[in-house]
Amino acid sequence: MIQEIALGGGCHWCTEAVFQSLIGVQDVKQGWVQSTEVNNTFSEAVIVQFDSEIIPLKILVEIHLHTHKSTVQHSMRKKYRSAVYFYNQPQQEEVLKLLSELQVGFNNAIITQVLPFIAFKASREEITNYYYSNPKKPFCEQFINPKLKLLLNAFSEYANSDLLRHL
Repeated sequence: MIQEIALGGGCHWCTEAVFQSLIGVQDVKQGWVQSTEVNNTFSEAVIVQFDSEIIPLKILVEIHLHTHKSTVQHSMRKKYRSAVYFYNQPQQEEVLKLLSELQVGFNNAIITQVLPFIAFKASREEITNYYYSNPKKPFCEQFINPKLKLLLNAFSEYANSDLLRHL
């Protein structure tokens, strides 16, 4: 079954590359997501369209938590809000349950928020698919490659080995 979830936490170039590198992910849209109330500003994020029969939401959330600083408050949190943005109440309930279950795997408290998805602004086309268009750029090698190596080591069952063979 094809579903969507929006995820934010770090640079959207990094987040985009992580989720593009997974089997069962149909599409990743890079840009900014807006939520409600104090989170009504746009923050870097991606929308992930995935086949839940190939890659469950639990795995996507777990990967998200491990590929950005999901336990750290820092001065850039307005731009890089640590969040899972839900589209409906059942998805909200599932994500809240998953975060509670996954907390056991972290020494510090997960700060990732579960927020309603309100709006999305796509990135300029020239910066989308950033990693796979520029894998040798210093930014990609320094910041994105370690996240992709984590996928190969900790989530190999879900990593697209064809895309990641260059690592």
